[in-house]
Amino acid sequence: CVLCGRADVDPDICGYLCATRGVRAHEFCLKFAMGIDDEGPVTTGIVQPPLSDVRRVVRAAKNKKCFVCGDCGATIRCAKAYCRRKFHLPCATDGECVTEFFGSCRSFCGKHRPQQTSEAAPAQGTNCTICLEPVGDGLSYHTMLCPVCKQAWFHRGCIQRYALSAGIMQFKCPVCAEQTAFSMEMITMGLQIPVRLVSF
Repeated sequence: CVLCGRADVDPDICGYLCATRGVRAHEFCLKFAMGIDDEGPVTTGIVQPPLSDVRRVVRAAKNKKCFVCGDCGATIRCAKAYCRRKFHLPCATDGECVTEFFGSCRSFCGKHRPQQTSEAAPAQGTNCTICLEPVGDGLSYHTMLCPVCKQAWFHRGCIQRYALSAGIMQFKCPVCAEQTAFSMEMITMGLQIPVRLVSF
């Protein structure tokens, strides 16, 4: 991929690799680097900007270092005003960055990412409602909470896998089954929820 510099990445993270006249890029790397606005959640299907625009972004990022891995070619920048941090899409999780898979596809570094707000803390010995392994001792990038029932604690990776499997039509809190407010909160926190039917 001319944008993230990687070939073997999870397509759930970066999307599928597409090629136009010898230039290869992942579909989500394109969306976040170009700021493509499709007025809704990211869907399966590749929106390709003009090749000249892709080349312009690649040239501009040539000497921009990723604040996570330190390599050059970082094309995604934090949307917070005056923040100069840039990163590659595959580095987002390691840097605790948030990428919003809807609207203008904003991205935030770990320092400026949206965060859940709750005074609740998991009781001693609380397990993830999905994998049943212990969660952290409070809200963090990796430990999340249902904003509605405040009973469902889960790991970011676990709820992301559930979202990818369920799709937007079936995605809901694993405990209280609330769908609308739960989905909106998870999308804002950077989860990708595909617009498709459930996959098994």
